[in-house]
Amino acid sequence: MSKYTERQLQIIDTAIKLIAEGGIQEFTMKHLAVRIGISEPAIYRHFENKTAILEAIQSIFAKEKREFFDKIIISGMSGIEKILRIIESHFLTFSQKPAMAAVIFSEDIFQNEPRIAEIAASIMEQSRRELLRIITDGQAKGSLRGDIPAEHIVILIMGSLRLIVKKWNISRHGFDLVSEGRLFFESLKKILKPER
Repeated sequence: MSKYTERQLQIIDTAIKLIAEGGIQEFTMKHLAVRIGISEPAIYRHFENKTAILEAIQSIFAKEKREFFDKIIISGMSGIEKILRIIESHFLTFSQKPAMAAVIFSEDIFQNEPRIAEIAASIMEQSRRELLRIITDGQAKGSLRGDIPAEHIVILIMGSLRLIVKKWNISRHGFDLVSEGRLFFESLKKILKPER
């Protein structure tokens, strides 16, 4: 990720808020300029087009996610503890940045933007690969049950996290996302705990 200027970060943050409030339809250069209080041409001095802004949003999210996974993987925690940290971090991040959740999980953004869809797929694949690594390692060390294919556990976790955040977004944040994440983890722990 390249380093963004203060104005670029302001544009990115405002774009996230516009999308969260009104969907991708609300995200126009005109609305962006009005919200920030600058002219449309001024925005183009910082970003070539809307796609470049969306790429920047995804780039920031991907960088934060990669740094988090790097820390988790080298930690001395067990597989189940690593999964707990991932779930907690996922829900805490989105509960603190609800607008980001609306953008990251907004399928309509990707429909007509192949480059954005490609980046989203790359982020998803990065998460899948890192989670698979954690689960495989946990199974090898005996902290996670080994009779369920690691890839199926990844699907279970990633699909559940996505569903819970989507439900939270649709309910207009009508429940405590972090608490819901903890409840989900307790159920998941029962499924993943190795039988002794």
